[in-house]
Amino acid sequence: MDVLDEDGNPTGVRKTKKYAHANGLWHRASHIWIYNSEGELLLQKRSMLVETKPGLWDISAAGHVSAGETPEQGALREMYEEIGIKADPGDIKQIMVRKSSNVPKPDYYDNEFDYIYIFKHDGLPKKLRKGEVDAVRFMPISEFEEELKNPETAKNFVIRDYIPELIKIIRRASASSVC
Repeated sequence: MDVLDEDGNPTGVRKTKKYAHANGLWHRASHIWIYNSEGELLLQKRSMLVETKPGLWDISAAGHVSAGETPEQGALREMYEEIGIKADPGDIKQIMVRKSSNVPKPDYYDNEFDYIYIFKHDGLPKKLRKGEVDAVRFMPISEFEEELKNPETAKNFVIRDYIPELIKIIRRASASSVC
């Protein structure tokens, strides 16, 4: 991965994902949220084999941006690798960049600049990456919001601080059919 400074600027240094997480180095990740014509969100259930947050429902597709890759290229690559959906750069829309820092498990420091995209797509993916994604489903946005508000059901999801803002943006995009 390309290592960044605390302001998100490339340092010219490249390190492995394992090294970056062990040492808390800043890096880029891409999140792509897919919604359909019904305004539902496509969620993926993380495999029980993944390193962090196994078995939880999460972003449609996401991952680290490889060295030399743009966040947009990373989003398109991850979407194809994880759930088998191909798209062109003009099909996805970047809606925000968030700086996040968390420690999901001991000695694992996830310091990222998350590039967040939305993509309108109807139909469920037919190919899931074994060992990374166990299932996918479309969920109505209102149901998703209710699940996250309830402490018992919220335990089934990876909670992202930007979700309320994301939902507003997707509702506007669905209403205008721009994306």
